[in-house]
Amino acid sequence: MNEGRYTSGNPAPTAAPLCHLMPVRTQLLPLTLATLTILAPEAMAFGAADPFNTEAIAPPRLLLFPAEQMRATPCQSPAPDTVYGVLEVVDRALCQNPKTHEAWANARVQAAQVGLAQAAFLPSLDGSATASRVRSDGQSATQRSASLMLSWLLVDFGARSASLEIARQLLSAASSTLDATVQSVFQAALQAYYNTQAARAAVVAARESEKASRESLSAAEVRYQVGSGTPADRLQAQTAWSQATLTRIRAEGIVKIAYGTLANAMGMDASAPLALADIPQIAPNDSFESETRDIDALIDEARQRRPDLKAAEAKFSAAQSTIDYARASGQPTLSLGAGPTWLNTDNISSNGNSIGLTLSLPIFSGFDTTYRVRSAQATAQAASAQRETLAQQVALDVWSAYQSLSTANHTIRTSADLLASAEQSERVALGRYKAGVGSILDVLNAQSALAAARLQRIQAVLDYHVSRAALARAVGTLDSSLLNPSAGTP
Repeated sequence: MNEGRYTSGNPAPTAAPLCHLMPVRTQLLPLTLATLTILAPEAMAFGAADPFNTEAIAPPRLLLFPAEQMRATPCQSPAPDTVYGVLEVVDRALCQNPKTHEAWANARVQAAQVGLAQAAFLPSLDGSATASRVRSDGQSATQRSASLMLSWLLVDFGARSASLEIARQLLSAASSTLDATVQSVFQAALQAYYNTQAARAAVVAARESEKASRESLSAAEVRYQVGSGTPADRLQAQTAWSQATLTRIRAEGIVKIAYGTLANAMGMDASAPLALADIPQIAPNDSFESETRDIDALIDEARQRRPDLKAAEAKFSAAQSTIDYARASGQPTLSLGAGPTWLNTDNISSNGNSIGLTLSLPIFSGFDTTYRVRSAQATAQAASAQRETLAQQVALDVWSAYQSLSTANHTIRTSADLLASAEQSERVALGRYKAGVGSILDVLNAQSALAAARLQRIQAVLDYHVSRAALARAVGTLDSSLLNPSAGTP
C-alpha cells in the first residue's frame, strides 16, 4: 500500500477540500438468542474483520492527481535523472511527509472509535469454564463447571447515543484535521520549491553582475593603460568586481541550503541531488482586481471551507454531546442477562438456565455526575471560544493574503519595467565609459542598480507564487488546481 496519498480528483473551477468525510452509517446488528448459534462460528473472525465497515467512514487515502494523469507510478522512488516540476515536488512531499501519514492514521483511530461506540449497542456473550479439586473434612471432590452468559444493555437514557455522537464528531474533526495537514504540507512544499527557484535565479543574476563588473574592470584597465583613465577608476572597478564575486559566492551557498530544504520537504535526504525544471514566465493578472475584489465573499467562503475551522466546529459539537453523556451516565440502566450453566461434581451433573432483567439505580455517587456535567459544560464553552477565535483568525488570514497577492500582482509588472530600464541604463553607462565620455562611477552605479533590479524581479516572482498559495490556503481551496501553470488567481 502507498500511504499518505491525497487528491481532490479532477479539480472543479471552485476547488473542493482535499479529503471528504463520508457519512457515518450506524450499523446496529440485531442479535437475539436465536441468532447466537449462527454468530458463534464467526466470533473468532470478528477480531480481524470490520463488521461496522469503519473503513468506509474513514477518510480515504487518495492521489494528488488521478493515476491516469500521473507521468510516473505514484509514490515510487524517482529515477536519478528525474527533473522535478512543481507537480512532482508537491506530489512527492504529500507522499513521503510523515505528517500526512500521522494525520491519516489518527483519522483511522477515530473511525475505529465510531465502531467501538456502535459496539455498545450490541449484547456481549461471555463463556467461562472452571475445574477444581475440593478437599473438606478428609473428603475430596472434583468439580467442573461451565457457563455462557449473554448481557445486553437495553436502556441507558441516551448514554450510548451520546457516546456515538461524540465519536462521529471527533471523526469529522480528525478528517478536517487531515485536510488541514495536507494543505499545510502542500504549502510548505510550494514554499520550498519557489524559494529554491528564487535562489537559483539569484545565482544567475549574481553571475551576470559579476560578469558585468569584470567587463567594467577590463574597460578601466584599458583606459588606464592608454593614459585616459586614473588609478582610482581601476581600483573602484576592482572593488566592485570583488564585491560582485562575493555576492555570487554567497548566492551559491544559499541555493545549496535551499536545495537541502526542498529535499527535506519532499521526504528525501538533504544531500539528495535534485534537478528542477524552469518555471514559466509570470505575467501580471490584469483581471485580479475584478475577480477577487469582494473580500467579504472570500472571507465567507473561507469560513465555510477552511478545514481547521470545520475541525473546531466538530470538536465543539463533540463537547456538547459530552454534556449529554455526562448527564446520562448518572441515570438508571436496564440490562438483560441470560445463559445456560453446567456443573459436574464427582460425575454428578446438573444443568440450569437463567434469564432476567437487572435495573441499576444510582442513588449517591459523591456528586460525581454533578461535576462531570459541570466539567463538560466548561469544556464546551472553551471549545466554543476556540471556534470563535479561529473564525476571526480566518478573516485576518484571508485579508492579509489577499493584500499580499494584490501587492505581488502589481509588483510583477513594476519590477519588469524596472529591470528593463536598469539594463538599458547599464548598457548606456558602460558604452559612454568605453567611449571616454563617461565616468566609472556612472558605470558602477548603473551596475549596482541593475543588480538590485534583478533581485527585486526575482523577489516579485517569488512573492507572487507564495502569496497565491497563501490566499488559496487561507480560503481553504489549496489543491491540485493551483499547480496548473495556466491557472488564474485563486
